[in-house]
Amino acid sequence: MISFKLNGQSVRSPAAEATPLLTVLANDFQINGSKFGCGKAQCGACAVMVDGNPVRSCVAPLSSVAGRAVTTLEGLKDGKQPSRLQQAFIDEQAAQCGYCTSGMIIQAQALLDRNPKPTDAEVRSALDGNLCRCGAHNRIVRAVLRAAKEA
Repeated sequence: MISFKLNGQSVRSPAAEATPLLTVLANDFQINGSKFGCGKAQCGACAVMVDGNPVRSCVAPLSSVAGRAVTTLEGLKDGKQPSRLQQAFIDEQAAQCGYCTSGMIIQAQALLDRNPKPTDAEVRSALDGNLCRCGAHNRIVRAVLRAAKEA
């Protein structure tokens, strides 16, 4: 059994140590905000935070989070309300198909945690490794900048 914190709660998974974290989140804990995109850590749809740092959960083995804190999209909300960043995504209509949104929000939250007032260029750089195929990227950048401004 691997023990870790998931969205602030202590949990244990009986999955094999090599099982991808994304699979464990979905199968053991019904956490489905992170998406399977490429399976090769190249698209960012599966991003979660581990100890505050973005991690591609499709390739991170369960063993890599033993004793650590994992935060998913679901763990960012403020009680039952969306977080400031999540609300900015809603307000800016920053999701078209929505497949990349979870990973984009995780990556953006990690940026805002490090740099609460990023520039447009810093936001674009931070999100560069997250793919959006439907063309919502400019709205996503606006959402991140909006959340930073409203902080």
